[in-house]
Parts: sequence; C-alpha cells; structure tokens
Amino acid sequence: MFSIFTPEGGENPYPALAELRRTEPVYYNAEFDTYFLTRFADCQAVLTHPEFLVPDLDWCAREVPDWRDHPSAEFFYSSMLRSNGTDHARLRRLVGGGFSSRRVGALRHTVRDITARLLDGFADATSDGGSADFQELVGYPLPVAVIGHLIGVPVEEQGQFHRLGQDAGRILEPVRSPEDWQRADQAVVALRAYFTDLIALRRRQPADDLTSVLLAVRDTDDGRLSEAELVDTLLLVLVAGFETTASLLGLAVHALLTHRDQWDLLARKPELAPQAVEEALRWDTPVRMTERVAAEPIDVAGVTVPEGANVTTVLAAANRDPERHPDPDTFDIRRDNIKVLGFSAGLHYCLGAALARVEGGELLEQLPQRLPSLIAAGPPLRRASISLRAFENLPLTARG
Repeated sequence: MFSIFTPEGGENPYPALAELRRTEPVYYNAEFDTYFLTRFADCQAVLTHPEFLVPDLDWCAREVPDWRDHPSAEFFYSSMLRSNGTDHARLRRLVGGGFSSRRVGALRHTVRDITARLLDGFADATSDGGSADFQELVGYPLPVAVIGHLIGVPVEEQGQFHRLGQDAGRILEPVRSPEDWQRADQAVVALRAYFTDLIALRRRQPADDLTSVLLAVRDTDDGRLSEAELVDTLLLVLVAGFETTASLLGLAVHALLTHRDQWDLLARKPELAPQAVEEALRWDTPVRMTERVAAEPIDVAGVTVPEGANVTTVLAAANRDPERHPDPDTFDIRRDNIKVLGFSAGLHYCLGAALARVEGGELLEQLPQRLPSLIAAGPPLRRASISLRAFENLPLTARG
C-alpha cells in the first residue's frame, strides 16, 4: 500500500494496488487506523451503504482538537461534502437545482466556446514548434472559466481562483502539514470574503447563475439555507468544481498521448470522446481514495468492520478490478460497459459529475481535431498529493 507514495509508485501505483487487491483486498493498517478496500464490489458496497458515513463535523471535533483554529476545517467538515443524514439531504436538495440536467445542458455551448478559445491560445503558443504547459493554458483555465460562469463570477475576476482554489483544496488531503493548514485557512478566508461580496451584488442585480439560484432559495425557502451555508456552498462548488476536473483533463490527454493508437483513433472518430472520458476516468482516476466511517459493526467481504472504524475505498484500485473491467491494464476508448467510482456513489455521488463529463468530452472532441500531431515535450510533473492524482505541469508540443 505504501509503495504507491514512493516516486516510482506515484508514477505507476497500479501493480502494487493489483497485488494488494489479490492478496488482502480488505487490509487493515494500524498506523493509519483504517481498512483499505481495493475491489470494485467492496468499494461500491461501502459507498452506497447508508451506515457508512462521511467524516463530518462531529468526527472532526474528535479527531482534530484544534479545528476551531482552522477556518478551512470548519468550512470543509460542515459542508455538503462532509455532512450526513438530514443535514446532507437538506443541502443537497437545495443545491441540486443548480446542477439540473437543464442547467448543465444549457452550459454545453458555453463549454464548447471556452474550450475552442483556450485551444486557440494553446495552438498559438506551440505554433513555432515550441512547447507549452497544457495544464497552465488549458487544463486549469477551462474548468475555472466554466465554474466561474456557472457561479456568476465576472471573467476578469476569475484569474485569482486557480491559486485560491488549489490552496483551499489542501484540506482534501488526508494528512495535512502545517503549511497545508495555513494555506487552506488563508484561502478559505479570502474566498468567503469574495463570495459574501458576490452575494450582496446578486441581491442587487440578479442574474442567470448559481449564486442567484441559491440566493432565491436562501430568501424564499424559510431560511433553510443559512447565509453562512450559502457562502460556503459557493466556495465548495468552486473548489470541488475545478480541481478534480482539471486533473481529469490532464490525465485524459496524457493517457491518450501515451497510447498513440487511441489518440489516432479519437482523431478519426471524435464521436468516441464521451467513451474516452469514461475510459480515462477508469484508467487513471483523479480522486484516488475516499473515506467512510462505520456507524455500526458492518461486514465487508467477510471482515467485520467495528463501529466507528475508518474505511478507505481505494478508487484507483477499484476502477482497475478485473472482476469489473476485464483486461483492466489495457487503455481502450472503445471499451463498453464502463462503470467508474471516480465520482463516488450513493448519497454522496458528485453533483458536478455531468458537468465534468461535458468539459472532458468537449476537450477530447476538439483537441485531436485541432492538433492531431500533438506529442509530449518532456516528462510531466505530478502534484505531490495523497488523495488527488494530477499533473502540476504537462509540457506538450505540436510536431510537423
């Protein structure tokens, strides 16, 4: 398990995860006091079981004694992402309208236009045969622009969200250094101030955006969405809405470019872009693992998980389980019957999954058409992260 955190394991953790899945698919580690699950069926069962809860504010109060000193902890563990029961159901119901199929469908043309504009810039940057960082010019700006448009952030104010969103996202790490806490806290304070001002603006000037939708809920639904929850929900949508999507975009492009036959196939058949997104999510999922806590003693594959025990579903291993996806180490965008856990499952299935798929599909449809001769310009730089698999830098060039 721990070999995946070495430089070699960081580059390719899958052989080690496959061996763990084969030898001890329910593996308890005393140092981290958690059960690691690596089979698809076991991970899916835990994620969909109503008595496996996400670590919430009560959990945080027990496990992070100084949590009140960290605005990022208070934000994260009281958010929709880390709430359970009636609180989670209430927040999800109130926020869900902002991610309806109608609203996501209406964003498709916007995503297409933003993608085309960013690829114009990337094509210009590589037109002389030089290289450019795909993540800097496309991978991050695309989801930032889309989520900014969804929330209602003016284009000229979106530039700050890349850094602030990344810093706030450090709270997603299961192990946090003092620097992680400091940067996450500062980012959460800054973003809360920004969204407080944006809400005040939308009260005066409503628009067709998520902020106005949630503000209408806040002001008309008997106050069941508090002002603080409104601010933090927008903050959560920003952080969750671009970090994992930016990771998906970089990982998908890298997977295709390192499997040239698949890249060439997609260039010939752009209609395969949605399947390519699913295969990329299966092959190299952005969110490597996620946690649950047993609310009562529960049997998992013949192992009794005690009440209060922590369980870590290793999604990266589950998505390559040969029992679910035959020949799992082959990257094939024509693969059918793909089912991934990269967006979780059950009550906490990601609200933004459909939007992330739209962004990935638009990029993978347009990119091979615009730059069919695109190749790597050097080794990519992976982000130092336990939970998120992502590229910090992905240098590419257009040859010929």
